[in-house]
Amino acid sequence: MLMRYLPWFIILALVAEILGTVGGFGSSVYFVPVASYFMDFQSVLGVTALFHLSSNVTKIGFFRKGIDRHLLLYLGIPAVVFVVLGGVLSRFANPRYLGLSLGIFLIAFSVLFLVHKTLRIRATKKNAITGGVVSGLMAGLLGTGGAIRGATMAAFRLKKDIFIATSATIDLGIDLSRSVVYFYNGYVHQHDLYLIPILIVVSLVGTYAGKRILEKISQKKFQQNVLLLLLFIGLITLVVHLFGLQIDPGGSAGEVALGS
Repeated sequence: MLMRYLPWFIILALVAEILGTVGGFGSSVYFVPVASYFMDFQSVLGVTALFHLSSNVTKIGFFRKGIDRHLLLYLGIPAVVFVVLGGVLSRFANPRYLGLSLGIFLIAFSVLFLVHKTLRIRATKKNAITGGVVSGLMAGLLGTGGAIRGATMAAFRLKKDIFIATSATIDLGIDLSRSVVYFYNGYVHQHDLYLIPILIVVSLVGTYAGKRILEKISQKKFQQNVLLLLLFIGLITLVVHLFGLQIDPGGSAGEVALGS
């Protein structure tokens, strides 16, 4: 059972929360690959949605200096609408193929913009809406759409605090919507609920630590970090779904099951 690996799970969740805060697009992009290693994918979706609710409330509290209302409208509303559709479709979709596609996309996207530093996504309403639709759909299907939302928001070159507060506010709406869908899908299991208070503490500690790190990072460095973290997320996502890495709860300590 997960209890056997709980200390490792907590440490990795804390790292995910810190990196998600520093990157500006939430912890789920790291937490989903980590949690997928310890539990079945449907449980991951349920736990991630509940964990992310507390995580986003914490971020809004720590980074409350401003929210970009235009992005909240043009990116946030499509994301909230399409996360519901993604949550419904998650019962029928193959998460492995979706995860592979997401990993490949994030690797290609981040490498392209790291190599061509002057290349930019145009900061238009159309691109904001498209980013909201895709990120919401991926959040519902895979449990994480923050990387795509972060990539879209990076085009608008927001200040660090506004970037994180806006992303967290959009994420909060996404998580509220998909939590309801996941609950009716049966993804929220009673035997996993003991993790919620633990992860609330993780979100508080991780967000505070991430905020302190961000205070020492320049705006230019912050934008570069977003791309580097997107590349890292893409690699982790690709490896986890390519090899189907997951700890076998019924096996001996350290045993890993490979998905078909």
